Amino acid sequence: MISVKRFLRQTPFYEPARSIYRQVKRTPRHPLQDMPTTAGPDLIHLGTEYGGWAFIDDGSLNGCTIISAGLGEDASFDVEFAKKYGAKIVIIDPTPRAIQHFSEINGRLGCKNVRGYSEGGKQPVEAYDLSGVGIGDLILVERALWNESAKLKFFEPANPKHVSHSIINYQHKYSGTTSSIEVQAVTLSELLTELQLDPGDIPLIKLDIEGAEIEVLSQCIAEGITPKQILVEFDELNVPSQRGFERVTQMHSLLNQSGYEMVRTDGAADFLYVRNR
Repeated sequence: MISVKRFLRQTPFYEPARSIYRQVKRTPRHPLQDMPTTAGPDLIHLGTEYGGWAFIDDGSLNGCTIISAGLGEDASFDVEFAKKYGAKIVIIDPTPRAIQHFSEINGRLGCKNVRGYSEGGKQPVEAYDLSGVGIGDLILVERALWNESAKLKFFEPANPKHVSHSIINYQHKYSGTTSSIEVQAVTLSELLTELQLDPGDIPLIKLDIEGAEIEVLSQCIAEGITPKQILVEFDELNVPSQRGFERVTQMHSLLNQSGYEMVRTDGAADFLYVRNR
């Protein structure tokens, strides 16, 4: 009888699977990535596999305003959240391709989707069900979220096919000399003042801002901006380094000290923190 291992070796997917396994096994992991989910049955997921997020379904989200930093070319979470809760979504992203994507979305407000979502991080705008989503429900702020208002270098991704730029440039070992564009940055507190929003009225923020989430969250906590739920991608975990691990560890400790509990991770870089659970 042929052994299972020998049988697997004869299949076409064996070598690619073994290569991936070895790579994953060698890749350093942060302890947070292996923590179990403690969220209850009220945990839900909106959006695509790539751009979607899990969070706690809470009645207080109905009719709310949330902050969603980092759009790229996948607005599935923002659109689905706006529809489900009748919410207003303040989207923050100065990336040229994200601005173009948002403009195309605005051109289809009120329209149903005519196709399904695509795999990966670039969605066709025809895939969004925008029926019931009107002008003012999705607001784009064409600035970068940071811990000060200033003109900053916005470093291009290592792969030119990718859309996401980074202020801290973790993809290039935190270099300050790789290709970049210049953008205007704003703090969350200043933005809320501009929009005439009270921090206490923001129940949820989503941060997918390529490493800048560490500085932004630190300042938010220092200024008393503490939403009930924080959806955050610690992007530096996608390019493991000692510096990145240390930054994430410090941020996790600060969130714990501020009354937040990490209740869910996707095992990669997405995390859900809930305050005073």
